Amino acid sequence: MKAPFVLGVDLDGVCGDYTAAFASVVAALRGIDASELPAERGWDFAEWGIDSLGGFDAVHRIAVLEHRMFREMPAMEGASEVLWRLSDAGVWIRIITHRLCVNWGHKVAVADTVEWLDRAGIPYRDICFLGNKPEVEADCYVDDSPANVEALRAAGNEVIVYDAPYNTALAGPRARDWHEVEDHVARLATAAGIAIQGTLDGFGESAHRLRRRVE
Repeated sequence: MKAPFVLGVDLDGVCGDYTAAFASVVAALRGIDASELPAERGWDFAEWGIDSLGGFDAVHRIAVLEHRMFREMPAMEGASEVLWRLSDAGVWIRIITHRLCVNWGHKVAVADTVEWLDRAGIPYRDICFLGNKPEVEADCYVDDSPANVEALRAAGNEVIVYDAPYNTALAGPRARDWHEVEDHVARLATAAGIAIQGTLDGFGESAHRLRRRVE
């Protein structure tokens, strides 16, 4: 039996809208409206004036532990629906995230991440909390971090860049939304000789199954 096609999926900036969630925290700390923060920004959010708040690490810690950002983060449009379709078609969804970077905050980060995945209706077969993504076996990865993409590709991995202002210098393949991710993954799986199955009759609302069970 042929092994399944494994898709390694990042969370922040790919499944969850980290920028929107972080913006609400920065705006609250600075006493401004989130709309005043520049849309074009770098990976370290320096354009948002967070140096005056102690820098990125300090603000991220506040966001995770006090604002519970990993529990309240908005989901990217289409992520749940596309991942359910891919999962139903036989793709193995492996969540890979580097969220254990806040000292003494691992319990909150893990609990809020799992709760968010259920509430957002994101399907997955397994989940890995680690920073060095080339150590995880997957046939293809979806990531937005320039450092992660470069490290994964240097190790010979196939990576789809999830489009963001801070990764425009990276070469494709690139996806501007989850429907483009779905197209890329389907082509790669087919090229690898793995049959992509259609959704069975009666399971058209697959993205809502997990929500119904949780509720």
